[in-house]
Amino acid sequence: MDIIKELVMYILGFKPYVMLPVIILLLAMVFRIKPSTGIKSAFTIGIGFIGIFVIFDYFVAIINPVIQNLISRAGLQLDVLDVGWPPLAAITWSFALAPLLLVILMLLNVVLLITKLTKTVNIDIWNYWHFIFTGALVYNISNNIYLSVFSSITTFIITIKLADWSAPLVHKFSDLKGVSLPTLSAVAYFPFGVLGNKLIDHIPFVNKINANPEKIKEKMGLIGEPMIIGFVLGILLGIGAGYDIRKITEFAFGISAVIYILPKMTNIVGTSLIPISEGMKDFIKKHFSKTGQTYIGLDVAVIVGLPSVVVTAILLIPISLVLAFILPGVRFIPLGDLVNLIGIASLICVATKGNVVRAFLIGIPIIIIHLYVASNMAYLYTRLAGAVNYSIADYGGVFTSFLDGGNLLRVWTVKIFSGNSYAFFLLPIVLVMLYLTRKLTHKQS
Repeated sequence: MDIIKELVMYILGFKPYVMLPVIILLLAMVFRIKPSTGIKSAFTIGIGFIGIFVIFDYFVAIINPVIQNLISRAGLQLDVLDVGWPPLAAITWSFALAPLLLVILMLLNVVLLITKLTKTVNIDIWNYWHFIFTGALVYNISNNIYLSVFSSITTFIITIKLADWSAPLVHKFSDLKGVSLPTLSAVAYFPFGVLGNKLIDHIPFVNKINANPEKIKEKMGLIGEPMIIGFVLGILLGIGAGYDIRKITEFAFGISAVIYILPKMTNIVGTSLIPISEGMKDFIKKHFSKTGQTYIGLDVAVIVGLPSVVVTAILLIPISLVLAFILPGVRFIPLGDLVNLIGIASLICVATKGNVVRAFLIGIPIIIIHLYVASNMAYLYTRLAGAVNYSIADYGGVFTSFLDGGNLLRVWTVKIFSGNSYAFFLLPIVLVMLYLTRKLTHKQS
């Protein structure tokens, strides 16, 4: 088991922009795609992801000081530390059952494809940690291997079905054909986006606002350009952070650049996948005609750069800090995970067809629930870290993670498999949400 674990960790140690081209090249060989086409697609997707990560890292680098200043000026001081998602991923891969669960989930994906219970081929191996983390939490609570395995399986199945249902809307939203997004930290909020969007349809005045950056651009010309909108948001955030004129303008141009460049990188990734997607369809049609349509499951990073997603995330950042300040019972400042609101915003924007106003309104209650859930789960995360001998440098207190630590689907699944009565009370609500999401997206696709 130790050898398998070391092998898995070694493979997962490769960056996505190295691992994905290898996977794409292997898929090209399996689907009998022309070698030169397969090699070009593999290199292009790697280059596209490098571009996404470079620009996103730049975004994090310029936004974090602003967040720190906003927190300092608001006088926020709470007793739990938001460490973001990386420690949770590290804790997951330190879990003894992680290699076994990884194999089980990959085989499960194959079984679901063969039995036509999913359309998604989830090649986003790194993000399998989201499902395995569910099992690690359940095992820490119950010390039961079977509950641990089945909780991971449950999370995986729900996630991959949400990816199936959202795929047609992802295509319409981003032009990524034949792609689904089985990233738990993002797709878990697709039902909230779908149902929230439907609810807003019945709210007078608000239901008439079409705040899609592309529509704004058409109506307002230069003022409606996403990069100009980003510049204005940058100025407002810079003022809020107490920056001087020089820093405000530098920050504003930085946000403008992020909003302009990220979609270009996303387009590179989408273009690279076209030959693979078409080859997969031809191969499946020829050899597995009864399987039907299939999607390549990728990281949500392929759409986080779209203007409506970035704008929504930037609008939600200060709101998160304000809510952490005014809501009683919230025990942490959403610092380490705050920029990753871009992930949650992505599938909400897919559901609202890029309408920033709708996505923003739907995002607020999600943030409120996250603040309380992540506060509630802090001691469990800290205890699990101790159980796998993981420690955070220069910090020995209680920690949590605003977004991944408060992930509503995962936490609900953990509570269900831990016998929590409130979680069982929510079961009918969750099932109704999933049913309505399937029904409403079927109509739109």
